[in-house]
Amino acid sequence: MNLYDQISEDIKAAMKARDKVRLETLRNIKKVFIEAKTAPGANDTLNDDDALKIIQKLAKQGREAAAIYTEKKRKDLADVEMAQVAVIESYLPQQLSEEEIEAVVKDIIAQTGATSMKEMGKVMGIANKQMSGKADGRTISAIVKRLLS
Repeated sequence: MNLYDQISEDIKAAMKARDKVRLETLRNIKKVFIEAKTAPGANDTLNDDDALKIIQKLAKQGREAAAIYTEKKRKDLADVEMAQVAVIESYLPQQLSEEEIEAVVKDIIAQTGATSMKEMGKVMGIANKQMSGKADGRTISAIVKRLLS
């Protein structure tokens, strides 16, 4: 079962369970999936890799919104946003720890022979492909910068 079908099934389960937060979040995810499927050039298909990228983007947006709400002293809205982020993140693969990311980056640096910040783009391209969906790009970037400088 692909991710799109899984979300559809989970919407039904959330309706039966009367889980309002989960239902609202899953409907939002499905809406974005449908928009991606019907976008020009999408051929009315959505593979799991694209779906995961969408889910990552939604989780990141939710965390950023919660941070803004917290900054503006709106804990009530931040809590709602974080509850939705928790639902969204349940569909993401297990995230790598910083130590695991660092080990992968060190391996990539050894493979490419990168020695300076000038080669950061090459290392980042490979790292982002290898850890797609498993690590945040900002974290990867920070580790690559630290290891190359």
